[in-house]
Amino acid sequence: MKDLPKSVRVAVCQLAPVLFDKTATIQKTVAAIEEAARHGAELVVFPESFIPAYPRGLSFGYVVGSRTMEGRRDWKRYYDNSVIVPSADTDLIGSAAAKAQVYVSLGVTERDDTSATLYCTNLFFGPDGSLLGKHRKLKPTGTERCIWGEGDGSTLPAIHTPFGVMGSLICWENYMPLARAAMYQKGVTLYLAPTADSRDEWQATMRHIALEGRCFVIGCNQHVTKAMYPADLCCGEELNDLPENMCPGGSCIYDPFGRCIAGPVFDREEIIYADLALDDIILSRMDFDPAGHYSRPDVFALRVRTE
Repeated sequence: MKDLPKSVRVAVCQLAPVLFDKTATIQKTVAAIEEAARHGAELVVFPESFIPAYPRGLSFGYVVGSRTMEGRRDWKRYYDNSVIVPSADTDLIGSAAAKAQVYVSLGVTERDDTSATLYCTNLFFGPDGSLLGKHRKLKPTGTERCIWGEGDGSTLPAIHTPFGVMGSLICWENYMPLARAAMYQKGVTLYLAPTADSRDEWQATMRHIALEGRCFVIGCNQHVTKAMYPADLCCGEELNDLPENMCPGGSCIYDPFGRCIAGPVFDREEIIYADLALDDIILSRMDFDPAGHYSRPDVFALRVRTE
């Protein structure tokens, strides 16, 4: 492993999008990048599907065997506010990253530029404004599969930065043992976990991955209340019986020894800052290196299809 600087300052943006409004949410994203840079951040992390929203609580009219036209109209609104990659929308984020001279990890709902399929995607931008790569969620969970298509092995990037190798798995992909192993095999030391999971149990997952991967794990979630949803959704009544606090948050950072060094933060929007002591990566791997001396390649082998 190449020598690393002593530290990197990370900003974890536990924010709410302007739900179903791509333009306004991009403006909020740019403002957050600028604010994080003023606080010295070198890496700025946003939640899963920050643009245009994680559509919690909505069915889009899906039931087994049929769909509703009202649900289709809500889905079309979501589709219209999703992001083509690359596009003028991603150029705006790249320009903000370049102006701030920071790395940015951003969750979006991606609209395929040749079909009508949507994907839950994590984007990576460099401090020169370039789009460094994207990861499409491999397996949407539950009824997410009615909204998002499945990614494939061609979008499992390992982003090499001065602070180490950066990669991401989205939400419950982090429960996929072989997906985690693929991240370790790529040498990921800054492990990003944008999510929609705010349960207490999620903290155990983040801690376990930090210990298993001997890496910094950065969990980032939205904080969203019911009042933030558009009032004119066709199927807005689906939210009536749901709690006002739709997504409490729980954003956090764990170090390679499994210690929580920031968060978890609940029940509010906040940009969380932490200085990661990068020497801890090497110190923690003295006795356990998941893709090195502890991996037993004579017994186990992992093949990742990247086509």
